[in-house]
Amino acid sequence: MSQNYVTFKKFPDITQAMALQQFLIDNGIECIFQDTSPTTGSAISGDYMREYEIQLRPDTFEQAEELLEKQAETMLTDLPDDYYLLSFSDKELFDVVLTHDEWSEFDYILARRLLEERGKGIDEAHLIAMRKQRIADLAKPEKDQTAWVIAGYILALLGGFFGIITGYVLYTSQKTLPNGQVVYTYSDKDRKQGKNILILGIVMILVLIAMKVLLYS
Repeated sequence: MSQNYVTFKKFPDITQAMALQQFLIDNGIECIFQDTSPTTGSAISGDYMREYEIQLRPDTFEQAEELLEKQAETMLTDLPDDYYLLSFSDKELFDVVLTHDEWSEFDYILARRLLEERGKGIDEAHLIAMRKQRIADLAKPEKDQTAWVIAGYILALLGGFFGIITGYVLYTSQKTLPNGQVVYTYSDKDRKQGKNILILGIVMILVLIAMKVLLYS
């Protein structure tokens, strides 16, 4: 059974997303292009809320990152004198290195280069340990969702569609970690409540439909 594809990079510009897709394909990495732009309100927001994803199998994340880093290294010679990263403090540059997944490969490589030039070289073992801890922190479920649970139950009891949506989100929502691992966004406790809200909302809507049918029959 093949692994699922998960989000590797997100872009607000379709050209950038498709360029990355072609680069990965040219280097033998299978990937999927997805237009994940919200459909609701798209006519009003225009291109401001456009979003495109390149998705990979989790076991190819590391290979793809290495390819992008090598590509970024070749671009350092064309760095403009006013590039914003040049004004970053040592701490800010280290944060760029630590949160590699939140920055472009170019910024990551440049941050490491600048730290080395300042005599602040990074111990690789320490960096790996801190990244593991960061992933562990990111994997933790979102904090208690009591307010959403209560709201979900109220909306579900009222037969509202938004009650079903709230329950569905609490029960099924997932997030992709920087290493490609996919975990549930909410705790088991909140997910259980979400499932109950989802079922309750469906039952209440069916009851309301049945009542209307009986009323007008």
